[in-house]
Amino acid sequence: MLNLPRTIVWEEGKVKLINQLLLPDKLEYIETTDWTRVAQAIKVMEIRGAPAIGVAAAFALALYAYHSSARTLEEFMEGLEKVSDVLSKTRPTAVNLFWAIKRIKESVKDATSVEEARKRVVEEALFIQKEDEEANRKIGEYGEQLIEDGDTIITVCNAGSLATSYWGTATAPIYVAKEKGKNVRVFALETRPYLQGARLTAWELHMAGIEVYVVTDNSIGILAEKEKIDLAIVGADRITRLGFVANKIGTYPLSLVARVHNIPFYVAAPTSSIDMEIRGPDEIEIEKRDPKEVLYFRGVRIAPEGVSSLYYAFDITPPNVVTGIITEKGIVYPPFEKNLKKIIE
Repeated sequence: MLNLPRTIVWEEGKVKLINQLLLPDKLEYIETTDWTRVAQAIKVMEIRGAPAIGVAAAFALALYAYHSSARTLEEFMEGLEKVSDVLSKTRPTAVNLFWAIKRIKESVKDATSVEEARKRVVEEALFIQKEDEEANRKIGEYGEQLIEDGDTIITVCNAGSLATSYWGTATAPIYVAKEKGKNVRVFALETRPYLQGARLTAWELHMAGIEVYVVTDNSIGILAEKEKIDLAIVGADRITRLGFVANKIGTYPLSLVARVHNIPFYVAAPTSSIDMEIRGPDEIEIEKRDPKEVLYFRGVRIAPEGVSSLYYAFDITPPNVVTGIITEKGIVYPPFEKNLKKIIE
């Protein structure tokens, strides 16, 4: 078992989650019985990472259900719909958010009483968390087979334990490799402007006893030329049925450098991140965040007054530069349209 704190947990009517905006300086938990506080945490990125966002949305709905004062089933369902609507507007790119909301709503479609509905929502939310943890462990077991003792792996953002309920996606193969006695070195791209790689990935890998180096986003070319990089493993916020991968900004450039330098480029994601309803990049809403997040660093302006910023939080990597997709059901290789469909069915 990993020696890492859990990102988010349910404690009988209360949600407890790590405030990731404070890491690595301070490990602090947000504890709340209010679903709106969880929604806020998703929106301002106190919790982030597609699988973790899905679990958080499920737990927000569970908080609503657990503390609901609805007297009739109709009133309960109306409230559940309103909460779902608020949650769906917090982060538009991560498909797990919408997948979890849909799962919760489906679980109560044929409920016959408020108490039954309440119980079903909480049980389904807990099942989503358990399912995520088990899926991530499986991703680790499949992905570990790609790693040799002494390998150097490069990753972007944080697709680690902090981005999931446990184990992570891109980091899961690394953790399982360590369990099996393999020594690996990891290059963690800093991932401006939130520095999820420098703050979060480096923090958790270091805590787990993994050799990790923080590298600047603009150094990927020289690293590929001067360092022996054996493998690139990244996460995903959404994968289309054709294999287009929406992930944190910087993923696409990394994939192109990997292709030029013959570095295998793998995406690690649970099947819940695969959106079979869409084909290509034009169908993915890419979140644009507040320019201030680029223009300021820890409250200090780093760009001239009067200058603004354009901040896309994600980019889209085309399938022709993806070597394979590591899922809890196995590693999927091209052609993705055909083979992703096989594992989903």
